[in-house]
Amino acid sequence: MSDETPSRRLALVGNPNSGKTTLFNALTGLRQKVGNYPGVTVEKKEGRLTVGETEVTLIDLPGVYSLSARSLDERITRDVVLGRQTDTPPPEGILAIADASNLERNLYLVTQVMELGRPVWLALNMMDLAEAKGLVFDLDRLSQGLGIPVVPIVASKGIGLETLRRKLVGPLPAVPTRQWRLPQVIEAEVSALAEQLRQRRWATDAAAEGEAIRLLLNEPAEDDTPPPADIQAAVAAARERLEAMGIEWWSAEAEGRYGWIQTLCRAAIQQPGQFQRTTSDRIDAIVTHRLWGPVLFAGLMLFIFQSIFTWAQVPMDTIGWMMDRLGALVRERLPAGELNDLVVGGVIAGVGAVVTFLPQILILTLFIALLEDTGYMARAAFIMDRLMRRVGLSGKSFIPLLGSFACAIPGITATRTIENAKDRLVTILIAPLMSCSARLPVYALMIGACFPADRRLWGVFSLPGVVLFAMYALGILAALAMGWLFKKTLIRGASPPLILELPPYRLPSPRTVLLTMFSAGGQFLYRAGTVILAISIVLWFLATHPRSVTLSRDYAAERAAITQTGQMSGEEAADRLQVLERLEKAERRERSFIGQAGKLIEPVIAPLGFNWKIGVGIISAFAAREVFVGTLAIVYGIGDDEDAAGNQALHAALQADRHADGRPVFSPLVAVSVMVFFVLAMQCMSTLAVAWRETNSWRWPVVMFAYMTALAYVGSLLVYQGGRWLGLGQ
Repeated sequence: MSDETPSRRLALVGNPNSGKTTLFNALTGLRQKVGNYPGVTVEKKEGRLTVGETEVTLIDLPGVYSLSARSLDERITRDVVLGRQTDTPPPEGILAIADASNLERNLYLVTQVMELGRPVWLALNMMDLAEAKGLVFDLDRLSQGLGIPVVPIVASKGIGLETLRRKLVGPLPAVPTRQWRLPQVIEAEVSALAEQLRQRRWATDAAAEGEAIRLLLNEPAEDDTPPPADIQAAVAAARERLEAMGIEWWSAEAEGRYGWIQTLCRAAIQQPGQFQRTTSDRIDAIVTHRLWGPVLFAGLMLFIFQSIFTWAQVPMDTIGWMMDRLGALVRERLPAGELNDLVVGGVIAGVGAVVTFLPQILILTLFIALLEDTGYMARAAFIMDRLMRRVGLSGKSFIPLLGSFACAIPGITATRTIENAKDRLVTILIAPLMSCSARLPVYALMIGACFPADRRLWGVFSLPGVVLFAMYALGILAALAMGWLFKKTLIRGASPPLILELPPYRLPSPRTVLLTMFSAGGQFLYRAGTVILAISIVLWFLATHPRSVTLSRDYAAERAAITQTGQMSGEEAADRLQVLERLEKAERRERSFIGQAGKLIEPVIAPLGFNWKIGVGIISAFAAREVFVGTLAIVYGIGDDEDAAGNQALHAALQADRHADGRPVFSPLVAVSVMVFFVLAMQCMSTLAVAWRETNSWRWPVVMFAYMTALAYVGSLLVYQGGRWLGLGQ
């Protein structure tokens, strides 16, 4: 942007589900810049649009229901528009967006925005849905009543956007004034407090009255930046005077705003004379039913996990075959030696074993995106609110927890929408217990190796799908139990009631769903190409060195004797030589650096049913859970043989492994013990780092790591030892 180009900086503000992000994308296209606000993980999005000679920078602020600043999102939005946010210049004006089909609810935020002392435009979105409900708008009367320009649009279809662009680069509208009124006694207190704010320069002249209302009539969040001490004293004194007169100041703002909004809407909107039951209402009668809602939710989850195994099998086999061929090709082209071993036995075996599970990651992400885009996610939170309240949380905590099925990192950042600071902290602490997509390769490996794919329960459900469902259910139950424990001990406090919008059901956007899938797949492959690649190389070195070790027998002499004596048939000799080769490789790995480390921790993990190889996998998985699969591929030498990194080859290696007494290393009981450990353990350094940023303290990440590690050990111990006591396995 040159110095001569006229420019303007505007903030985009609106409720969740009002189409704010759709409008932002439609106006700015690909000219966007995404980052984080300093000190927090709240996403900062800026975009540019050019109309004629004027270039507009649009700041997409978090979707909020009010500016009362009870949550981190609300505080960020308020501070940006007031010019208090570090590293973000104050906007010259505000573009507010409202859902025309639910205008009364949306105007609550709009009236607050109008009191910030800046010019305001209102984009009236989803006009098509409003008209389908029979609503008829008098836009001139609505604009005059609000005192701001109103532009009708349908952001998803591009309708009205050209008119809106011209408005945004035209003359700035006048700063709106407050139209609604409070009871006279409260108005007097607001005026006195506003004057004090002006004198202390805590707010501009135009924004002082709105700031006085927020300070006087709203309880601040625990972690909000407080005003100066004299302002706090003035607020407390004013509240005492109002309470002495029997005035409930805490409900005055909502009553005043909504009373005025309802009067304006009755004058500016013609509504059908009779309430019309929408399609969403009819669907919700079943989906949110007290009995059928939870049953439908559980059935949907079971269907998703069944689909993950059924639909992904063919593409997984294809990727495994491709990795086989790649390993064979590299083995043939590269000269024998360290480099050949590194590429085939380290890189292709380690990374290839993980990449094989990409189809399952994509399918899980597909379902999560569909649930979000159709509007079902909000219903899931509503359904789970009753259960969440029993553990001291609200249904609003369930949305970050549900998002943690994909990854705990965005799940933890999503907790910023939770107003109650204690509820937010508890949700952060239990979010990693939800089975993220990084655990899926571990589950799939254990289930594929130890549970027959053709086995069915009750003739309907496949055994692998049921086991996978059980692992996800265990994560949910563990999260609820720990949430209850935290709310009863370390982080006590009551939860506010759930106030949640149920958006209308919509057909999912194919573009949005595909972008979500590609983003998740890209992140998975990025981790495979960076973190997992680096760890695979290190693990290969540790598994193949030292080269010179003292073995328990002279394998070379035994092979020479078989070859030279000729006492065996050709087929018998080949089989015997192959057995000797496998025994030598196994012993060399056991005496390698990684084998020595595994043997060191084996006494600690043996009560869980784990041998040293599983122990090595668990240690390496603390960097990233999915590394466990690649670690086993390297430890078991997948890549040394002709069937390089294939998924089936690793399954076969696990099934063939035996203890010294002939017992299988991987039985169904051991597989369940391993999966339970991964359900409950904190094995993601990135999640701990994000938890530190969100809580601004190392105390809570340490608590998270300690309690989850202890929970994982005890859980696996109970499963394995309890299973043996019941005679369910070795």
